[in-house]
Amino acid sequence: MTDRPLTLMAVHAHPDDEATGTGGVLARYAAEGIRTVLVTCTDGGCGDGPGGVKPGEPGHDPAAVAAMRREELRQSCEVLKVGHLELLEYADSGMMGWEANDAPGSFWRTPVAESAARLAELLRHYRPDVVVTYDENGFYGHPDHIQANRITTAALEMTGMTPKVYWTAAPHSMMRRFGEAIREFATDAELPDPAEEDVLPDIGLPDEEITTWVDTTAFGGQKFDALAAHASQGENIFFLKMGKERFTELMGMETFVRVRDTTDAAVPENDLFAGLR
Repeated sequence: MTDRPLTLMAVHAHPDDEATGTGGVLARYAAEGIRTVLVTCTDGGCGDGPGGVKPGEPGHDPAAVAAMRREELRQSCEVLKVGHLELLEYADSGMMGWEANDAPGSFWRTPVAESAARLAELLRHYRPDVVVTYDENGFYGHPDHIQANRITTAALEMTGMTPKVYWTAAPHSMMRRFGEAIREFATDAELPDPAEEDVLPDIGLPDEEITTWVDTTAFGGQKFDALAAHASQGENIFFLKMGKERFTELMGMETFVRVRDTTDAAVPENDLFAGLR
């Protein structure tokens, strides 16, 4: 036996990503005594600036935005009781097709082997039992999310380590509920065409392809507060309009696809650490 604690490592692209998809599991497992490690790959400099100023608009200063978001990220980690925060601090690449994709120092432009080597050092240091990141398409095609998947895969190959590996995922049933929530709360925005209700579910996966359903309802308040810590991006965080109770109803279950496992734990499972404890 080893005295090393069970460890969860989440590899995310930007400040605030940690709260959206994994805020519940980070809070839950920290409360259960599991060591939690968050790796954030970019500085978030393509986010909104003060007053909601957008990238490319007059007054948007990526360096100032990055500094602001770094502090918000630290506050989010305090709320979620994340044990260790590691910042790779590559430049935010922006959305696919933006000029920022190819800017010097952008995460998207940095060779995978270079970024993966840095992540491999962290893997060797923390020796996580579970690693969580995005799928190969970054869930919705964001370049930094795709790159996070690529460097995580490469870093694991470099180290030869065999933790359980998960990709964040959203079942179609959840996406349908998101669509209903948009129509309920987004009264000040253009609503989707009701004839296109099936568009949102297509973003996720069929429910039967989800391997892991983790109930984090008891930590919904923490997850909400962690998102709220990213106040500078509030215009882009739709879920904050709901209030904690409705938010927890909608976001209390976090779902994943297990892509690597050596425990033979049966699926579907309700615990990222199934087979490890």
